[in-house]
Amino acid sequence: MGYIEELRKLVGTRPLNLVGSVVVMVDDKGKILLQQRKFPKESWGLPGGLMELGESTEETARREVYEETRLVVEDLQLINVYSGKNYYMKAANGDEFYSVTIAYYSTTFHGEMQADKTEINDCLFIDPHQLPEKIVRSHREIIEEYLCLSKKLY
Repeated sequence: MGYIEELRKLVGTRPLNLVGSVVVMVDDKGKILLQQRKFPKESWGLPGGLMELGESTEETARREVYEETRLVVEDLQLINVYSGKNYYMKAANGDEFYSVTIAYYSTTFHGEMQADKTEINDCLFIDPHQLPEKIVRSHREIIEEYLCLSKKLY
């Protein structure tokens, strides 16, 4: 059982602040890695997830990417931190939370991509200007901010 599950046993569905990390992974053609998640139902999103007790946000990003895709992320560059009242969510099971998401990007990763079928249906590199319609709202925002940032970098 993970940290969040243990915490939920103590507090029930009351609102929590949950910290997580996501990574905009960019291949040599400028495409970004998206995964089709099982929850929310078949929506697309960036690889990432919630922090375990004692982890840094960088460790969370690397662990989650590896667990979900089997890719090893090397260099991480900060995009931004997303938090506040606009990031409130209520899960289908009644759990309430405010997400604090630390978003990174990376162009340095290796391994043979393999989707973790327990969490996601598929993972693909997609042109960031042709995003799927059904994408996690905050992840669309992160990708848009990355695109603005990348224009300044290159």
